[in-house]
Amino acid sequence: MMTTRWTRKDLLGMRELSRDEINFVLETADALRKWKLARSKSFRAAWKTLVNFFVEPSTRTRTSFELAAFRLSADRD
Repeated sequence: MMTTRWTRKDLLGMRELSRDEINFVLETADALRKWKLARSKSFRAAWKTLVNFFVEPSTRTRTSFELAAFRLSADRD
């Protein structure tokens, strides 16, 4: 059960965190993992069309967006 609130703007390293903050990060990650596993692939991407439109060519940006779409199960059939 999470009792700590996240009050930091960003996280640049682990050394600055307290034990409670580290536990909060680990518990949050575990909760997100369980949530992701509970979601069915068909629910996330069913009946949705994903379009990436880039005005300027950028392999890094295109690849990042394609990877994000793949992780959301927007893969090609």
